[in-house]
Amino acid sequence: MKFRIVLEKDEDGIFVAECPSLPGCVSQGKTRAEAMKNAKEAIKGYLVSLKKHNEPIPPSIE
Repeated sequence: MKFRIVLEKDEDGIFVAECPSLPGCVSQGKTRAEAMKNAKEAIKGYLVSLKKHNEPIPPSIE
């Protein structure tokens, strides 16, 4: 599955990664690469939680 990640640099220079189709799924990192890696891990955890609670999984962007 693929999900869109929005990456922005905040006022402190930290990269913030958010997945708009998964409300509240936000991560960060000191570099773009670190923020993307952390976001992918957050998405995996989010999807595990949805499955565990029998919640619907939003469609992939594929």
